[in-house]
Amino acid sequence: MTRSLPRDPIIRQLVVQAHKTQFSRRHVLQAAGIGASALALAACAPVELGLKSTTDQSGNDKTLTWDNWASYIDEDAAGNHPTLANFRGATGIKVNYRPTIENNNSYYATIKDKLARGEDTGADTFCLTEWMVGRLIRFGYVQTLDAESIPNKKNLAPALLNPDFDPGRQKSLPWQNGFTGLAWNAEKVPGGLTTLNDLWNPALKGKVTVLSEMRDTMGVIMLGQGVDISGAAWGADQFSAAIDVLDKHVTSGQILGIKGNEYTKDLASGAAVAALAWSGDITVLNAQAGYEKWKFTLPSEGGTLWGDSFMVPIGTRRKVNVEKLINYYYEPEIAAEVAAWVHYITPVVGAQEIAQDKYPALANNQLIFPNAETLAKAHIFRTLAPADEQTFNAEFQRVQQGVK
Repeated sequence: MTRSLPRDPIIRQLVVQAHKTQFSRRHVLQAAGIGASALALAACAPVELGLKSTTDQSGNDKTLTWDNWASYIDEDAAGNHPTLANFRGATGIKVNYRPTIENNNSYYATIKDKLARGEDTGADTFCLTEWMVGRLIRFGYVQTLDAESIPNKKNLAPALLNPDFDPGRQKSLPWQNGFTGLAWNAEKVPGGLTTLNDLWNPALKGKVTVLSEMRDTMGVIMLGQGVDISGAAWGADQFSAAIDVLDKHVTSGQILGIKGNEYTKDLASGAAVAALAWSGDITVLNAQAGYEKWKFTLPSEGGTLWGDSFMVPIGTRRKVNVEKLINYYYEPEIAAEVAAWVHYITPVVGAQEIAQDKYPALANNQLIFPNAETLAKAHIFRTLAPADEQTFNAEFQRVQQGVK
């Protein structure tokens, strides 16, 4: 049976992009040159883990710990998070919110051994990018969410309900989505940036940063080479050509660094004036500067569209508390409040209508509520087979570490 696409242009585009992520097994790079990091990853095999008698204690323990990325929730001038305070008032649950995630790989390294043993990681929930979400689900490292405890799941954008790594969203639910594109200091780069090649202008030598998330940096570079990163018709050859570009500009000193969340410090300090950046970070930098010092755009060749999702790791005894937290953030009013601060794309249907009333200046902001034209410039990096993921990550880390 053929289903018609949703009327909402945002959801229509996300559906189209989601369909493009289906793929067949790809060719991989030659084994020569694969670093130890890939071998370590290869040693991780999917497992079937059960909880170690972890009877949920949420009824008696009104707390939970939430690990997340920096600048990824509402925050007032005193450093408090109003929505979390309201959540505690409504439920009695106190949230220990920890913005400790710099990038997916480094965070995973801190918890993988405990996950492999089925132990409590110290966090009751965390929000990682969906390629990592897929890995944790595949390894059996997360718990199944109780849909009855999250009735507001009905507000999830339909296009996000059935990703290939978690059909029906039984083990994960989206927190925010966002873009990777070009950012620049408007005072130092008055002409702005429009294409990926603008980053390689000799005038910017040593003043450019790119992201340590392989799919973001390599995705934009591959798009710049005309590769459809969402589709199945690319593999080792196209990835290798893009790695050569990255390697060239790292070796020459054009690129100052390949970094996680700390890249914003280089921008704020002036050490870097241009970057491959995450869209919401520019809002934070401008808020810190007190004016619109930084600009952001999707490259003319296209940028990436990504998502971070909630999970409940095995071992935690506060799953019910987390489910109440997720349900709270899937209220359109709360989702709109968070979106107005973080400037990322909310997955919650109805948030834009709330924003039109409460935050009219933001209701048509393309970084928060993108239309079909904007979404057409953003591409989802297709899901990788495990062998491809190991090999591509190893090659990326080789360049990041300066290994020839």
